[in-house]
Amino acid sequence: MSATNKSQRILLRANLFLVILMMLSTVVLAQDAVVIKGTVTDAGGAAIPGISVTVTATGTGTTTNNKGFYSISARKGDKLQFSGVGFTSKEVEVGDNSQINIVLEAATTQAMDEVVVIGYGTQKRTDVTGSVASVPKERLSKLPVNNVMQAIQGAVANVTVSQASSIPGDAPSAQIRGRNSINASSEPYVVVDGIPLSRTDGSINDINPNDIESVEILKDPSAVAIYGVNGSNGVILITTKRGVSGKPSIKYSGYAGPEKAAHILEPATPEQMLERYAEYARITKTSLYNGGPIRNQYESDNYQNGITTDWLDAVMQPGRVQNHNVSVSGGSESAKYFVSGDYMDQKGILLGYNYKRYSFRVNTDVKATKYLTVGTSIFIVGHNRDGGRASLMQAAAMTPWARMYNDDGTLTQFPMYSEQLWANPLLPTTVNPERRQFNLSLNGYAEVNFGDLWSPLKGLKYRFNGGFSYVPTRTNEYEGKSMYNQTGWGQITNSESQAKTFENILTYTKDIGVHHFDLTGLYASKEKYWQQAIATGRVFPNDDLEWGNLESASTQSVSSQADLYRSISQMGRLNYGYDRRYLFTFTVRRDGASVFGKNNKYGTFPSAALAWNIHNESFMASARDLFSNLKLRASYGISGNEAIGIYQTLALMSSSSLAMGGKSLTALKVQTRMGNDDLKWERTSGFNTGLDFGLFNSRISGSVDFYKTNTFDMLLLQRIPRITGYADVWTNIGKVANTGIEFTINSKNIASKNFTWNTTVVFASNKNKIVDVYGDGKDDIGNRWFVGQPVGVIYDYTKVGIWQEEEIASGAHKGWDDVALAGDLKLADISGPDGVPDGKVDDNDRSILGQTSPKWTGGLTNTFTYKDFSLSVFINTVQGALRNNPQIGGASDEMGRRSTPADLGFWTPENKSNEWRSLGNHSNSHGYGFPSNASFTRLKDITLSYNLPKTLTSRIGIGGLLLYASGRNLYTWTKWFGWDPEARDITRGSTNDMINYPVVRTYVFGVNVTF
Repeated sequence: MSATNKSQRILLRANLFLVILMMLSTVVLAQDAVVIKGTVTDAGGAAIPGISVTVTATGTGTTTNNKGFYSISARKGDKLQFSGVGFTSKEVEVGDNSQINIVLEAATTQAMDEVVVIGYGTQKRTDVTGSVASVPKERLSKLPVNNVMQAIQGAVANVTVSQASSIPGDAPSAQIRGRNSINASSEPYVVVDGIPLSRTDGSINDINPNDIESVEILKDPSAVAIYGVNGSNGVILITTKRGVSGKPSIKYSGYAGPEKAAHILEPATPEQMLERYAEYARITKTSLYNGGPIRNQYESDNYQNGITTDWLDAVMQPGRVQNHNVSVSGGSESAKYFVSGDYMDQKGILLGYNYKRYSFRVNTDVKATKYLTVGTSIFIVGHNRDGGRASLMQAAAMTPWARMYNDDGTLTQFPMYSEQLWANPLLPTTVNPERRQFNLSLNGYAEVNFGDLWSPLKGLKYRFNGGFSYVPTRTNEYEGKSMYNQTGWGQITNSESQAKTFENILTYTKDIGVHHFDLTGLYASKEKYWQQAIATGRVFPNDDLEWGNLESASTQSVSSQADLYRSISQMGRLNYGYDRRYLFTFTVRRDGASVFGKNNKYGTFPSAALAWNIHNESFMASARDLFSNLKLRASYGISGNEAIGIYQTLALMSSSSLAMGGKSLTALKVQTRMGNDDLKWERTSGFNTGLDFGLFNSRISGSVDFYKTNTFDMLLLQRIPRITGYADVWTNIGKVANTGIEFTINSKNIASKNFTWNTTVVFASNKNKIVDVYGDGKDDIGNRWFVGQPVGVIYDYTKVGIWQEEEIASGAHKGWDDVALAGDLKLADISGPDGVPDGKVDDNDRSILGQTSPKWTGGLTNTFTYKDFSLSVFINTVQGALRNNPQIGGASDEMGRRSTPADLGFWTPENKSNEWRSLGNHSNSHGYGFPSNASFTRLKDITLSYNLPKTLTSRIGIGGLLLYASGRNLYTWTKWFGWDPEARDITRGSTNDMINYPVVRTYVFGVNVTF
């Protein structure tokens, strides 16, 4: 056993012992306290919502509601601190009076003092040197979403959240400041309550949005370098709610409402299909069924009898969503708790797409002694995605006369028989597969405050974080005669992940006059074990027991696999501040991971940042009426990326059975991937400069950032000659760069006693490019990797029109496109081998037409309040993206063999279109992808809420009542031809072509009640 492994095992055992001690800690008795109530107003008498009210001795706190009202438990002699964005903090001592009303002055000599979460700790906003963005709390508390990423989408500059799938239970994907790699993942690193959710096989869907207190996003090199190898793609820090001292607070929040497709891509009408069939028969010189206007046998009877079917309507259903959450929080100064239970039920708009989520969370904080605090963050969540699912892709292909049922009432296999490209979209609904996933996470901490043990050690703390997650997944499937599988097929897939995280954090803070020091040290380890077993059976005697009796199958097979991941990390950080004017941060982290070659297990990632609070300078005294906040930031750092699979650096072998000498023997053969003992971390270096500002007593505030990052030693899967015996190898080669600018502006347009109007604007522009691929400055055309261009590009021909009959007759196509026929695509002759047009269309005439990622994104939020009413309107936009359009492209001759969108035209000798091609299978002989503008602007959500006045809620014996109505994905402005520019649209024959799903429009009505 190596010394590293031995030390790691000792550390794991010690940390496990601490976890056990934490779990054995019990809640201590509450001390006597009284409830202090009051209101917080500004100098003009207007109520101020969202003001933090904190008991300084214990750190417990609350916030004021929309009426400026607060209620908190404290003892006589305690001090209450009142603070909020744009206002000067005030501290008062609790006396005999239980009613304390506060008037706060607008901040003029100090900037925002809100506390934000950073890596392994918190800081005041004014002391942050890196680029750290906070998700607006209104989007977390007042927006009914199934997933917190839906609340982030469009609301934070340069955080691109893509909802490619609206399937119930599917989580959106996210990208922060562009794509940093070619082959490796660019997903951000997600941390929940200090414990990583990423790398555990857990999902962002596991975190109930009702449980979330705040979300911070680390963007720049200084902010993310503290997470070392996990930080190159940005970090999302999620903090869940915790208890506060005082009497128990019981809250219920629930919403429910209908869902429907945001846009229906209408199929061709019966009249249009007759035209298509006639033209297809003419141009392909094929006969229609029995010489009539219908192409296929199974369509004939319905056509003769005038029977048509709306196949989209057949696979769709009225969707609905409902969510119910109950939480209880409270405690004493010594013990606090937050308990939450949540149930979500979503019935999809396509048959069989159902999703249920059950979650339960317990967060506790116990001050076991005057120097020791322990706590837990435990949650259990279950996901249920059972059900056979109808196929939208197959339904969209069905013609109006396609036959749904056989004479015996069973579903037809091929509704347009003898056409066998397209199966009955309802067939999958005749089976009932089980898809279950769970996440059991047991996380806890123990914190020792050495200053409470011995006063000379004031400021020194040790914190242990321990986390364990268990993620089992089960999928049971069976297909029998209802799916036209006459012999039967069944499969059971069981997998599980067990992840352990242990972090030892030592912090020390010290103020010496105007000098502030903040030191953080970390030693951590992670481990994840994953295993999977698959049992398959074929040829069953009957369908009665489905997957419950695999041993009855005539042919049985079993397979299994497992892997183990381990890492060790050390980190040190120094924050230094001089007179709250000059701020400095230096961080260095060292990571070692088992996924890399034995010669390069470890990597070191340093960063440094500077910030200057200009508004705190004496020469700014005369300008403080103008500048309430002005801070300049600059940072540089290196972070890493380990996003490759386990064992990818090893030369692996696989086993197979061979028949030899009348016996079955097990043989080993080398796999196609070559090992690489020298593979190391992908690294990203970056520079960021930013300006935070507040004007006119923070009536206008925001930030502007400019950044440039360079990724080198890129993890690239390189193809190698098969003569070596291998097909590819992971290498450190190639470079990618990102340059961008982003800004956020908040404005208080109107702030009167009864009416307010606030606006938030976010904008981000990112330019991504490949600097080098293989070290020789050359492009890789096969993979569409071009030096100087973004990672994802559209490389294709340029369409200039449609070949017309007179052009073909005159021979205009000769030499240009010799095989072209009238109605075929006309493509531009751009260049020959020497770069000069050569009069013909071939591979050299392809060029880069655009990029698949947006050139810029933006969001606009307007919030209006009138007395107890509030209206929020949010619009987001994505511009400059180009995507191949499968609805226009189809697959060669499929256009004349299936229903197509009603608005999709086609060329005929009579309709000499110069936009739409003919229905012939030769009309796109060069494989043009039909790239289309995928930009869009979307009215993302509108929420109208009403906060019942305190005078009414007190009469009915409740603490508060909020009623609201909300709409999501209400309207989209776009030039895209298809279901939606954001939604995936997978063509027939591709992987997962059965799970296309429309973007969903949701209307919900909800209520939040506090008892």
